[in-house]
Amino acid sequence: MKNASAHAPRVPPGRPRSSHLSRTEQLRVAKRAQRERDGNAGLLEARIKLPAKLSERLLFASRQPGFIDELTRALEAQTVEINLYPQLKLLCWNRRGTYLSAEDAWNLYERNWRFVEPALLEPAEQRLIEMLASRFGGGALRA
Repeated sequence: MKNASAHAPRVPPGRPRSSHLSRTEQLRVAKRAQRERDGNAGLLEARIKLPAKLSERLLFASRQPGFIDELTRALEAQTVEINLYPQLKLLCWNRRGTYLSAEDAWNLYERNWRFVEPALLEPAEQRLIEMLASRFGGGALRA
């Protein structure tokens, strides 16, 4: 009598295959779906080159509670979003960017104050100008 197991199909060890796709293709599909979920949630990956130690520190900090709020405050101290401030937007008629450095915004206000209509300044823009003046202008605007 022959051994019955000699003709049985060989079953690979491990879990049974649950998808017809290769493992590489499964990972590609999963990554694509993750990028789509992130995009729908308004998330975007920002890739920047940093020194290794700073990069490690930033990755660690990014996992801490409140990190996004702190990062937002730091960015707001360094940059100004042009479209949020109507008078600044008028002064930037010949610029393409979305943001200015805080110092550049201050310099633009100061150089072009004659074109700014103080009566039309919204409260947020007034606060911005006051903050910039205290930071870069010694508390006053030289008009």
